[in-house]
Amino acid sequence: MKISVQNAERLSLDQIRTFLEASQEMVFEAAPRLEVYEWLTGVLCEQEYCKQKRVVRGILRRYLAKMTGLSRAQVARLVSRYRENGAVKERSYHRNRFANRYTVADVELLAAVDEAHETLSGPATQKILYRAFYEYGEQRYAQMALISAAHIYNLRKSRVYRQKRIKYQKTRPVQVGIGERRRPDPQGQPGYLRIDTVHQGDREGVKGVYHINVVDEVTQWQVVAATAQISEAWLLPVLEAMLRQFPFRIVSFHSDNGSEFINHRVAALLKKLVIEQTKSRPRHANDNGLVEAKNGAVIRKHMGYGHIAAAHAAAMEEFYERQFNPYLNFHRPCGVPEVRTNAKGKQRRVYRWYATPWEILRQLPDLAGHLRPGILEADLERLAKAHSDTEAARQMQEAKRKLFAGLQQKRST
Repeated sequence: MKISVQNAERLSLDQIRTFLEASQEMVFEAAPRLEVYEWLTGVLCEQEYCKQKRVVRGILRRYLAKMTGLSRAQVARLVSRYRENGAVKERSYHRNRFANRYTVADVELLAAVDEAHETLSGPATQKILYRAFYEYGEQRYAQMALISAAHIYNLRKSRVYRQKRIKYQKTRPVQVGIGERRRPDPQGQPGYLRIDTVHQGDREGVKGVYHINVVDEVTQWQVVAATAQISEAWLLPVLEAMLRQFPFRIVSFHSDNGSEFINHRVAALLKKLVIEQTKSRPRHANDNGLVEAKNGAVIRKHMGYGHIAAAHAAAMEEFYERQFNPYLNFHRPCGVPEVRTNAKGKQRRVYRWYATPWEILRQLPDLAGHLRPGILEADLERLAKAHSDTEAARQMQEAKRKLFAGLQQKRST
């Protein structure tokens, strides 16, 4: 049963006492909160609560509790609020939050950088953002230039980032008998190359294009090429062209045991160029690990896994030489391993420094002594400064889109 009490706030003190005695067995339920607060304010004002003696205040609080259905503690808190402010009002709740340091524009900028660079690791992306502001003077990167690598991953989970922006398998080795079975030891000097091939798959008996991936162990200078076949006749011109793209002297050429590299014609080419040839040892899977990691992190990320016919090798080779290789070496940061040995002699690699291959090469002692004749440090620095990292990435992505559009058009015709 619902009972509505009219003008309950205007009862006299005697009427309130009588009401409390008569309604001991009755239980009242309050109306919505704002109405209750408004009614409480009316009663306390009408009865001049603040001027009453302690006994009267107790009677009034009992009355308020009875009429509203609130507990004694709740009524006491609301009365205290009335005494502070002269009215019982709802308090707005302010959740404690950290201020947003990075704006929507900053997150969108990160998404654009990730799109251009195909979402590198946090430290590598941190390096790109740092270089964009401090080396290339792009003011819009001022806020993001000092972001931590960990917080980059946080921003990648945000709704704004996901609205703007979305990835990867392994290759296999083979076997033969040219070249020495050992792992090269560069001793911090450039010119020790690791090489591997990546096949773009077969379709209906048609062979796909082959990517040739060469990486310097110390500087991580990387040159990628494409060829229709990996037979000796096709591969030798490609290898010679790739070796010419390295700015420093080549000392060592290391591969797995695949016959495309372990053969007499490749051995003769390397001997003519005075380059030692080594190959991976059995049961030492990491001997060629650097270039195999680059196969997935670079070639598969950008070229994917879908079939690309061998007929398109020339177009891909032009893209690699003009756009892709300069981007990799002047604008894509790599993690530089630092080997740490614990008390038990166990070694582990820590990646605390991220830098582009050109930055790594540039900081080596006696750089001029390592460069090939006719290659000057100033010329390489000019190439590095010609475009910012993200601008170079966007140009590379645009060239890649045109390349794939051309491949698709040829395929459909």
